[in-house]
Amino acid sequence: MTNLSEKHIVLGLSGGIACYKAAELCRALVKAGATVQVVMTEAAAQFMTPVTMQALSNRPVYVSQWDAREPNNMAHINLGREADAILVAPASADFMAKLLHGRADDLLSLMCLARPLDKVPLLLAPAMNREMWAHPATQRNVAQLRADGTHVLEVGQGDQACGEVGDGRMLEPEEILEDLIAFFQPKVLQGRSVLVSAGPTYEPIDPVRGITNLSSGKMGFAIARAAREAGAQVTLVAGPVSLATPRGVQRVNVRSAREMQEAVMAAVPSAQVFVATAAVADWRPDQAADQKIKKDGSGQTPTLRFTENPDILAGVAQSERAQSGALFCVGFAAESHDLLNHAKAKRERKGVPLLVGNIGPATFGQDDNALLLVDAQGAKELPHASKLELARLLVQDIARRLAV
Repeated sequence: MTNLSEKHIVLGLSGGIACYKAAELCRALVKAGATVQVVMTEAAAQFMTPVTMQALSNRPVYVSQWDAREPNNMAHINLGREADAILVAPASADFMAKLLHGRADDLLSLMCLARPLDKVPLLLAPAMNREMWAHPATQRNVAQLRADGTHVLEVGQGDQACGEVGDGRMLEPEEILEDLIAFFQPKVLQGRSVLVSAGPTYEPIDPVRGITNLSSGKMGFAIARAAREAGAQVTLVAGPVSLATPRGVQRVNVRSAREMQEAVMAAVPSAQVFVATAAVADWRPDQAADQKIKKDGSGQTPTLRFTENPDILAGVAQSERAQSGALFCVGFAAESHDLLNHAKAKRERKGVPLLVGNIGPATFGQDDNALLLVDAQGAKELPHASKLELARLLVQDIARRLAV
């Protein structure tokens, strides 16, 4: 299933140059499985033609409150009642001020005011000049809109159409899409603090070589995103991977196992859940060379001595917070064969209540996976699916365990 399957979104556009981003946003919403009804203000139509939005949404676009296509001439009632959410992107400073005061002199503001508050949520993606965003009146309006139950998204930072640089840009379409998807996810970890480790570690041999593994970090990043979608405050300790940080997640970058251990232990005191998905190297070279090790033409290979890396998961599981029940630990096992037996043994050896197993060679670098959840009562399979879908199922499982 796609992330917005069976969702009907009314996409509103108020006036502003950021309307050009609304075209890509509309396309992204449709690709994510949603049906999209576009409603524009007359000012928005100065920046983006209704014809373009109609082509992208595959539905007629509404601009005027006097549009006669509705049999009862009440588009502001009919369109809002059909929606799972109304998303206004861009939401100009003027439009937000209008909503705050309950003014409704065009179809979009009428629809926002007439929506059933308990059934149709309203999300706003602000877009304006940095001075307009920073103005006390705008900040008061945003604060009051949020207090009234409107979900006001954050703004982006960077170059603006006026040539200035600062806060106030509308978020990029993929960021708004991620926030909208997160909005619909059950908040089963609301108020919880979750710590996730992800990716491989890199243990240097010399300045240009090192020991690592094939972990891409995708499963850990998916779990961090799913935990954030579920309402948690998430810290992600990431090894050397080239993945974008999930929206709203605090990321700490590390390279070696010892760096990862230091970062994890620093975050443990404030965490309530620790999910150790990182593929930490078991060993590291006893001593890394200061300069590149060169071939000397003799055919002899250099001698490398190894020392064992710290066991991060076992160390956290044995900490006072974990032993007292204040910290729930989840381990991961990437095996090449005999998954169930290896996962059971690793869970007991690490001393964690839940261990998640998978076949590493079948999933490293892939966007999908299959998981085996092993606890003291037995094992449960999560069948093959995308890593994000599996991450959401795992988060729900963790939340149920915390509620017991």
